[in-house]
Amino acid sequence: MAVCGSRTSHTGHFVGNMAARRLHYCMSGNNSTVSYSNRSIENVRKANISLRNKCQPGNFMLSQYFRTSVAKMTSQGFRILSPARFSFGTTSPGLSGDNSKEQAANTVDSSKGKIRLELNSGSFYLPHPAKAKTGGEDAHFICGPAQAIGVADGVGGWADHGIDAGEYARELMSNSISAIQEEPKDSIDLMRVLEKAHMRTKARGSSTACIIALTDEGLYAVNLGDSRFMLVRHGSAIFESPVQQHGFNFPYQLGGSSAGDLPSLADVFKVTVAPGDVLVAGTDGLFDNLYDADIMGVVIHAVEDGLGPQMTAQKIAALAQQRAMDPIKPSPFSDAAKEAGFEYPGGKLDDITVVVSYITSNANP
Repeated sequence: MAVCGSRTSHTGHFVGNMAARRLHYCMSGNNSTVSYSNRSIENVRKANISLRNKCQPGNFMLSQYFRTSVAKMTSQGFRILSPARFSFGTTSPGLSGDNSKEQAANTVDSSKGKIRLELNSGSFYLPHPAKAKTGGEDAHFICGPAQAIGVADGVGGWADHGIDAGEYARELMSNSISAIQEEPKDSIDLMRVLEKAHMRTKARGSSTACIIALTDEGLYAVNLGDSRFMLVRHGSAIFESPVQQHGFNFPYQLGGSSAGDLPSLADVFKVTVAPGDVLVAGTDGLFDNLYDADIMGVVIHAVEDGLGPQMTAQKIAALAQQRAMDPIKPSPFSDAAKEAGFEYPGGKLDDITVVVSYITSNANP
């Protein structure tokens, strides 16, 4: 996750007034209100971005592949992608339409037919070049038996206080796995999972969180912050989770102090799915650098070429990093910066986590 919000120029520095504001919010002990109105350049902190042209993606690649089945749970265990330790990843379900926190997608309900769905999941991770030695600040998991995945993005601004926010993200994902294991086999409650994970995470720092599971009713997901997921069907994005943020580049975040956002603020989704759908989840390093059409283009070609989800995730991550290092070509982040009143051409160098899940079917017995 970027620690800053804008940049004066590509030959200069990244403008970081958002980073200080994020940490003030996290450490102030007051989460009742959030002020986000001062855009004065006089109040910004600058961070060097000279590493943009020094990235060597081949040195920072991690990947993981799992195949899971709702119809028949395998003996595979849970594994977490812990970038600093080079371990691995997760998946999740969800969407409803009860209130503003629950949203519904207009999709084909495959649960009404005699079909059992399964996730075929793979992941790929590219740490920010400057954070490669510590493994970066993203974390994710793939939980085979529970048909669940998760991604988290530690808030990098904590580094200014000598704190590795990646530790918070990794612990949060590890605790999410433990909480998932405690859930009833056929009745997983992801809000309860997120609340338990948050309560049990003791590391200092803060992080976004997105957990998704596949159930007999479709995808069930909870999301807090600017990590996201999208569902692709027949080459089109039929559902995309929205970003939760207090202001530009200032996402909701779970924290290790009382000042962080609460799990209860997370959006909850239940999305009906169909065989052949492709789920793409990731941190903001993905979605800040690639437009939806870019992601869908990779998915379409990957499926046509018969590539598995891990290779698809790798190709998406590689393209996101390529765009992140481009100082000129517009990006979703540069568009958002412009809309917020900042000048920021090009992509945004960041940790990039991509988890891809192919949704396939088995006939009911």
